[in-house]
Amino acid sequence: MARLKITQVKSRIGSKQNHRETLRSLGLRRINDVVVKEDRPEIRGMATTVRHLVTVEEVD
Repeated sequence: MARLKITQVKSRIGSKQNHRETLRSLGLRRINDVVVKEDRPEIRGMATTVRHLVTVEEVD
């Protein structure tokens, strides 16, 4: 199954409360934090919500 590498590239300071909570749910705490998650619709939805704060890459 494919996996997603999600990297936080911008600060959450000044962003909406639900965006901060979404980053926390993904496990991202600071700039340049990286998490690898299963490629599921829930994770893709969270990444889409904060797409202006993160980059997403597919890894095997």
